[in-house]
Amino acid sequence: MKKKVAFICVHNSCRSQIAEALGKHLAGDKYDFYSAGTETKSRINQDAVRMMKQLYGIDMELTQYSKTIDKIPAPDIAISMGCDVGCPFIGRAFDDNWGLPDPTGQSDEVFAEVIKQIENNILSIIY
Repeated sequence: MKKKVAFICVHNSCRSQIAEALGKHLAGDKYDFYSAGTETKSRINQDAVRMMKQLYGIDMELTQYSKTIDKIPAPDIAISMGCDVGCPFIGRAFDDNWGLPDPTGQSDEVFAEVIKQIENNILSIIY
């Protein structure tokens, strides 16, 4: 049975969505990846969508949407994207806090840096 990894952010619209998409892309055969938040947005951050298409050819809007923690299975590994916006409570302690800055409203370069850090962090989990 594959371990369930959940990436948690408050709004589940940017960093956690990127992490879910990259997790599935890099190791979807070994783990089940999810993202969720304590609140939702009407759609995924459009800069994140654009950058993921540009960098990886992944269209997050095909299979992902903003959802709350109660809409995903209980994770084996729970990771906070960064508590600079306030850590959500998910009913248990996080296994790790990646402390990533929110790139919303920032340049493509900042988005690319955050995306690369997410990729590196995922690779450290799966290998």
